[in-house]
Amino acid sequence: MNTPDPHESKTILLVDDDIDFLTQMRMQLEAAGYRVITAENESGAEAALTKDQPDMAIVDLMMDHTDGGFALCYHIKKIYPSTPVIIVTAVASETGLEFDTTTTEERSWIKADALLTKPIRFEQLQKEITRLVQ
Repeated sequence: MNTPDPHESKTILLVDDDIDFLTQMRMQLEAAGYRVITAENESGAEAALTKDQPDMAIVDLMMDHTDGGFALCYHIKKIYPSTPVIIVTAVASETGLEFDTTTTEERSWIKADALLTKPIRFEQLQKEITRLVQ
């Protein structure tokens, strides 16, 4: 008798304009048992959100606009307040700017539940997913 996969039927919206990152993460998430919806930009993600409510969203920070990930997180939380969102970004290494979601003040304007810096190890991402989606 097979035990059910705890990730089965969990849907993750994965949004990134880096096609290599998007493809690699999609393959790893699917191999881990998740259903994955992908989008390459904010408008694609917003279209996907009208069709499906994900159990979680993983969003790049800089896409069509330098703050596109922030705007998309705000949009996701506005329509699905309980959906956990992880921002993934290389902005710190590219610009020197640092963001964090550990303080109440930062969480008030960064509408994400976690922020991970690229490059990301899949084990690190999986740990955050497990923590946020139960």
